[in-house]
Amino acid sequence: MAKAARVILSALADESAFHLTAVEQFSALAALGLEYYSLRFIDAGKGVKNVMQLTLPEIRRIRHLEDEYGLNVTSIASPIGKVKLRDVDDGTKNRFVPFAKYLAKDVARACELAHAFETKLIRGFSFYHPRGDRPEAHLEEAADRIGRIAEACHRSDLTFGLEVEANLVGQTGQLLADIHRRVNHPALVLVFDAANLVVQGMTAAEVYRQWEAMKPGLGWVHVKDYRKPTAKARDGHVDEDALAHFVPADRGAGGHERILADLKSMLPALTRRLEHRGIPGVFLDLEPHVRGGGQFGGTSGPDGMGIALRGLCRVLDGAGIDYHLRDFDDLLAARGRK
Repeated sequence: MAKAARVILSALADESAFHLTAVEQFSALAALGLEYYSLRFIDAGKGVKNVMQLTLPEIRRIRHLEDEYGLNVTSIASPIGKVKLRDVDDGTKNRFVPFAKYLAKDVARACELAHAFETKLIRGFSFYHPRGDRPEAHLEEAADRIGRIAEACHRSDLTFGLEVEANLVGQTGQLLADIHRRVNHPALVLVFDAANLVVQGMTAAEVYRQWEAMKPGLGWVHVKDYRKPTAKARDGHVDEDALAHFVPADRGAGGHERILADLKSMLPALTRRLEHRGIPGVFLDLEPHVRGGGQFGGTSGPDGMGIALRGLCRVLDGAGIDYHLRDFDDLLAARGRK
């Protein structure tokens, strides 16, 4: 008998906590039944830090707590690629870093962290083009840099996931798919996020077209949704800090029901492809933002994360996709290991 189509449930852990302490994050995720999480912001005893700023003692502390709470890292949810392509004043606060320095320092650091936390995945982005420019005009330059990042990850036996998001060169699924084709590297995959398209004014039908464009390069899915399409500024810029209507996957305008039903048919082949790179399967990574979100993160709280998880599970049940949440047998197994 063929194995049932299955996804691995995960969450951006900092979204589940109000104070971002490691214990608060891990307690919430374990109570919800999750076994995987993506690491972005965390307080491991020395204040809240982005994962990229963690010290060795903090990494050791987090690893110890992971064992205690029965958690594994899905991805290093890094901000790689959320810098300017060019050193021009375009009215944004985005920083510019010379790429050679960025590759040698920031990308290398993300690879070190992936090994420290025993994950094969690094999440990143497609660079900010100058505000007011057409993103298409910067595809070649962005693809060149992303290709070099993918190669750096590949040399470390890692995979780089490029997330679709407003205001970046890869702000649509079609643009991201173009970058993926240009780079043509086994260490580069795409990360779909429906809400990041709805906030750009797209309807469910338009979001689905972006999904279809991304499917050949798909690696995993970030799960959040938005109540209704939002109008962009005249120059196409989205004010991310003004977005206030994020909702669970079963309540938004992104059309998760249709998208996940389509994902089901892809799961066997996609799972095999990811396993070939040492990745355990297809992750659905919750990033609900149900209490608000902005350019570099968001919050849901433990209750909001629970609401978002149950909403996702309802959509998965409707699509006939299998998943696992911790049950009593898992508790017994954990007790037997101690």
